Amino acid sequence: MIHKLADVQSTTIGNNTNIWQFCVVLKDAKIGNNCNINAQVLIENDVRIGDNVTIKSGVQVWDGITIEDNVFIGPNVTFTNDFTPRSKKYPSQFLKTTIKKGASIGANSTIVGGVSLGEYSMIGAGSVVTKDIGTQELWYGNPAVHKGFVCKCGSKCDDSLICTNCKEK
Repeated sequence: MIHKLADVQSTTIGNNTNIWQFCVVLKDAKIGNNCNINAQVLIENDVRIGDNVTIKSGVQVWDGITIEDNVFIGPNVTFTNDFTPRSKKYPSQFLKTTIKKGASIGANSTIVGGVSLGEYSMIGAGSVVTKDIGTQELWYGNPAVHKGFVCKCGSKCDDSLICTNCKEK
């Protein structure tokens, strides 16, 4: 479903994907199946979004960003893609950022261009991520620092790396 008040120029949008009002999706963007793109989201051309992705309101997904399957992007998350921005001066190539399968990014976080967030990693709300994040790592703060590990179910692991919720290791 594409809301009648959305400006969607791309024809590469998967089945059962919802794009809500006041979104802009440029023509070369690729969006997978069963995604939910909330209101007021901008998606540029050189963007790849996998299946089962949720992008909450107020997010801009700039050129050079890849979002793999089952990722959650919280409201007002900010991505960057250029270390030396200047008006009307564009780099020959934008920084590449990858958000890997199952990762979650909390509301109002900033993800600096050129980093990779590992599978099932979790970024706490309001964090500023300036470096790569490993698989199932929990990071938060400004700048974000490693605070532990999370299970694939999303719960924090204890010191012995056992999930506090589902008891998986």
